[in-house]
Amino acid sequence: TMSAMAASAFASQALKRLPNGVKCALAGGVFSSSEIDRRLGKIREEMTQGGLDAVLLTSYQNINYFSGFLYCSFGRPYGMVITHDAATTVSANIDYGQPHRRSFGEVGNLVYTDWQKDNYFRAVRELLVGDREGKSIKVGFEQDFMTLERLNKLKNFVPEAKENLVDVGEATMLMRMIKSPEEIVLIEHGARVADIGGYACVEALGEGVSEHEIALHSTGTMVKEIAETFPDVELMDTWTWFQSGAENTDGAHNPVTTRKVQDGDILSLNCFPMIAGYYTALERTLFLNHCNKEQLRVWEANVEVHEKGIELIKPGARCGDIAKELNDIFAKHNLLEYRTFGYGHSFGTLSHYYGREAALELREDIDTILEPGMVISMEPMVTLPLSHAAAGGYREHDILVIEEKGARNITKFPYGPEHNIIKK
Repeated sequence: TMSAMAASAFASQALKRLPNGVKCALAGGVFSSSEIDRRLGKIREEMTQGGLDAVLLTSYQNINYFSGFLYCSFGRPYGMVITHDAATTVSANIDYGQPHRRSFGEVGNLVYTDWQKDNYFRAVRELLVGDREGKSIKVGFEQDFMTLERLNKLKNFVPEAKENLVDVGEATMLMRMIKSPEEIVLIEHGARVADIGGYACVEALGEGVSEHEIALHSTGTMVKEIAETFPDVELMDTWTWFQSGAENTDGAHNPVTTRKVQDGDILSLNCFPMIAGYYTALERTLFLNHCNKEQLRVWEANVEVHEKGIELIKPGARCGDIAKELNDIFAKHNLLEYRTFGYGHSFGTLSHYYGREAALELREDIDTILEPGMVISMEPMVTLPLSHAAAGGYREHDILVIEEKGARNITKFPYGPEHNIIKK
């Protein structure tokens, strides 16, 4: 019957193209065509040097970086295949035309359906192999963003590359670590928006106000500013963590709760604008109305480390050396044992669930030399346990752009006891 034929045709449709609507005029609603051309040119240079026929990208950060499309996985795999003469994102049918519209310029989009198992890998095979069926090809993939199960499926669906799969995850990370002028402008806007979020936190702060109410006010204020500044971006992922009290501030990534702020609380303000998949941050220690002498001592010691760290960030400095020198200051104040993580990290296309540029972190085990174009934070933190008179987490966070003759601090929100004992 006609209905049976239609059902059969429907079930057999594995792949499709859905050019539904007009493509975004700027990559991610932000970047120019020359910026994306530069990025694709860089990865194709890497491919030529490594003798690669194609690259399969699977991470949020790299697909966003090279196409302007930031996917929503919801348990489904996504990808981007780059060859020497084409670039195509791979998306699930549930997204319909949105991935096409956000895949910038000449970047194509191939959609896979859910009607048969592993249609994603059929799409990947079509793009990787093309007319080279049965011929050996060399393919780059992201070793740190592919499960063992999916790697085995890739080998089964693309036997032409089974013996010639090489990692490009580290190479692409190193590319992303050096920011272009356009990226730096975006990050500067992000820092400005984060400052606005910080002031919104202070505006909403008061005794008896819950953490989540303060965080919601901050996030809403930041989203409105992003929308006004970048009308073509997709508004997603911007968030605020506002923690109160010694217990809730003990971790840098503690979620927001319904706890109500109390007089004398230590407070941790954390504002995170997300623009076109790019992360920026403002983090500050505050107190409501007053703090005790031991809290003040610890806070001032952390500020001393923060200011010295800002001074040490400059071209030619080694990440590990900065960390070791700052350790000496904490040790002088008998606070070194209370450190909880490194002194800073890179910025770019990353978030709390993707994209860490691990080679650019201010930790003792990182030998990377700072150079112009890098963007890095200075964010010392110590946490004192509940048994201590200064219990709680203390952290300041500024963003610095490395330039030819030094570093430029793009965070403007004030820090330290002089400014952030908030009287209300």
